[in-house]
Amino acid sequence: MPIAYLSALTAPERSARANQHLGITLAFTAGALNAGGFLTIGQYTSHMTGMVSAAADNLALGQIGLVLAALLSIAAFVGGAATTALLVNWGRRGARRHVYLPPLLTEAVLLLVFGAVGARLSPHEIVSVSLGAILLCFVMGLQNALITKISNAEIRTTHVTGLVTDIGIELGKLLYWNRDGGAPDRPAVQANRRRLRLHGLLVGAFFVGGVTGALAFKHVGFGAVIPLALTLVLMSMAPALAAPRRV
Repeated sequence: MPIAYLSALTAPERSARANQHLGITLAFTAGALNAGGFLTIGQYTSHMTGMVSAAADNLALGQIGLVLAALLSIAAFVGGAATTALLVNWGRRGARRHVYLPPLLTEAVLLLVFGAVGARLSPHEIVSVSLGAILLCFVMGLQNALITKISNAEIRTTHVTGLVTDIGIELGKLLYWNRDGGAPDRPAVQANRRRLRLHGLLVGAFFVGGVTGALAFKHVGFGAVIPLALTLVLMSMAPALAAPRRV
């Protein structure tokens, strides 16, 4: 049943498959927000590498306002991650059943706030655009920290640099020729096919989410956040509506 399936995705009892499916869903969401956000506010918000580089470049160019904007975006991402850590650890210490509900609901509410604020934007409204970027950065940090904690740091969803790097490493292992077949003091090089598949799925989900988000924001506008927010609400509330069942 759909409710039982959604419940397993966010239940405290984890399985590798549940982590994979949740990671793919959140990677799709991150891709949609990253691409759609760029079309609406002119800035990618899922990865902090570009933010740090932008701060450095603009500092060298004397663009102090842009430096501050980049630093605020980085601080927002960190703040989102810290918020997830506070909420999840608070739930675990209190032995609460639905420990992942608060961060998922928080993300859903913030997406709706972003959509509501963005829908009222006028052309060249720089302050509101900057606030929208900071809000999305906070959401990205919140989400990335959540899946990191749920999967014990195996899965991240808001940026693909690390994922693509790991894919390259595993492909290199896969193509490596063990001429001697391995030895006790020199084990054979073996690719982690499960990790290769997982990371490939995450990158694919991020890409498909990006295409979907770009098209949705282009044709629907900020209302495109509504189905994303509703998906998060359903996933967060499902454990309270059904008995937990492992995926």
